[in-house]
Amino acid sequence: MNVSEQEQSLLYRTWKKSFLYPYWKNKYLTILLLPTLLFFALFHYGPLYGLQIAFKEYNFFDGIWGSAWVGMQHFERLFEMQSFWEVFRNTIIISFYKFLFGFPAPIIFALLLNELRHAIFKRVVQTISYFPHFVSWVILAGIFTVFLSPSMGPINIVLKAIGLDPIYFLADTSWFRTVLVSTEVWKDLGWGTIIYLAALSGVNTELYEVAKVDGANRFQRVWHVTLPALVPVITIMMVLSIGKLINDDFDQVFNLYNPAVYSVGDVLSTYTYRQGLVEMQYSFATAVGLFKNLIALVMVLSANWVANRLNNYGLW
Repeated sequence: MNVSEQEQSLLYRTWKKSFLYPYWKNKYLTILLLPTLLFFALFHYGPLYGLQIAFKEYNFFDGIWGSAWVGMQHFERLFEMQSFWEVFRNTIIISFYKFLFGFPAPIIFALLLNELRHAIFKRVVQTISYFPHFVSWVILAGIFTVFLSPSMGPINIVLKAIGLDPIYFLADTSWFRTVLVSTEVWKDLGWGTIIYLAALSGVNTELYEVAKVDGANRFQRVWHVTLPALVPVITIMMVLSIGKLINDDFDQVFNLYNPAVYSVGDVLSTYTYRQGLVEMQYSFATAVGLFKNLIALVMVLSANWVANRLNNYGLW
């Protein structure tokens, strides 16, 4: 081997050890990945530069870079406002109820679907349950407004028929959170079962046969075979759900609430919308959003740490 061939061989070995080589080796897969990377770079990471206005007194004419720095002034104002803590409490309470009732609902529904033996009926039920997920809250809010109407809604018609007073669900502070939680659970029930049904399809059927031979009834087979198989998926989904506890659903709340239920229904995202876009306090609204996202990050990290400590399953 002459000197030139030795240099080429050395360059080739160096290239194979570089971090770019796996991407070059799988260049067609890398090309397919590029649009996704570009999407996240433009619409998820690019706008992060705007977070700096949480520490500035944003002026429209000076722009983001030209506005004056004010340090932690907006955060200090935020923590001193009574209205903010009321909104923060609403967010935690509503999100906690959604987690309490919404997290186990897809698991139970998936277990019930898994027990169905009639394939066509099972597919029909699955298809119907998925449908609400694809309908926007703008449309659903209109449907629920009519459905829960005190004058012509079917629920209130039944209540009046049995001699009870009608209930204005969307303007009654004692009912509004129930409406938010129940409609959220109904909308995402079918969609949430997809992951659990996928996990159930991988369960070894011989385990059910062995359990049946041992005399286990249907409930015992679900309890001792199906549920343990779902534990890793349930753990990961729980970590993700805990991270969303403070990320309230703006579309749902904004389309259903009204000033009469602000005291129990106003959440951080709607509060940020009013402060930022309606009252044009861009810096203050950004401070609220940044505070919310920091809490969500801490909750995800904490939940993942607890999951790893308890059963060695986590996101990382």
